[in-house]
Amino acid sequence: MDEHTAIHLANLFSALSDPSRVRILDLLFTRELSVGAIAQQLGMSESAVSHQLHDLRIQRIVRARKVGRQVFYCLDDEHVAELFSMGLKHMEHF
Repeated sequence: MDEHTAIHLANLFSALSDPSRVRILDLLFTRELSVGAIAQQLGMSESAVSHQLHDLRIQRIVRARKVGRQVFYCLDDEHVAELFSMGLKHMEHF
């Protein structure tokens, strides 16, 4: 593996190392949600959720869709869903 690929892969796993981000991904695993809906369900401020979503967008883990003034988020693609699913399955071994 070259250095560039190693850095990007490490950044991906680093983005998944925050419990708040993992909880957000869990909500987005099956459906698209607005920032407000995510904040309400997790008991977080919209500002905190937006900050976490920004970090996830940079790593292309989630993507956004704007409708009027609201922004809706979902997992970026099936690879993210598979990675999340595999992580959950791995945790069953503990």
